[in-house]
Amino acid sequence: MKASTLRRSIAGPAGDIECAIDDPDLAPRGVAVLCHPHPQHGGTMDNKVVQTMARAFVQLGWRAVRFNFRGIGMSAGQWDHGVGEVDDVLAVIAQLRDAALPLALGGFSFGGAMATQAAAQLPDDAKALRLVLVAPAVLNFRAAPVSQDTIVIHGEADDVVPLSALFDWARPQVLPITVVPGSGHFFHGQLSLLKTLIVGAWR
Repeated sequence: MKASTLRRSIAGPAGDIECAIDDPDLAPRGVAVLCHPHPQHGGTMDNKVVQTMARAFVQLGWRAVRFNFRGIGMSAGQWDHGVGEVDDVLAVIAQLRDAALPLALGGFSFGGAMATQAAAQLPDDAKALRLVLVAPAVLNFRAAPVSQDTIVIHGEADDVVPLSALFDWARPQVLPITVVPGSGHFFHGQLSLLKTLIVGAWR
């Protein structure tokens, strides 16, 4: 993302997990762990939407932690159909969160579904302060219920995760959704708007 991005590996349940860490200019206000889209469809921690989410958190004064799921980039292991990938998220949280700082969880598409599942598994004394979900994959993967202050942003013209499917997931939770008119799944040409929406909603 930038020259100062710290690249490191941590121990994960399937072997090493490759991570990228970006810090704000001042002492971080919190730690945001961000999950990338589907590993079997080109998703990596360097995905443009995930990088945009990281930039938003850095602007908010938070440390942004991205990582590659098992079998992607320099991360060991192999695709586990969205089961072991939740364990990857939890391993990153366990090793890279700061107990003195609040935790945020976020994800794009497949990563959004994984973030909800990981959030649900965190113990009561270590819950995430808030979640940020961009076009979460609620159709083909299980997405756990989330709190009503969760930030959910979706494209009106998303043909990967149809808006109607997201509404079906959000409706029983009475969960608000921010819809970007005309946007597709990857927010092409609208990443600056996406960043602005995340920063504004968080504040």
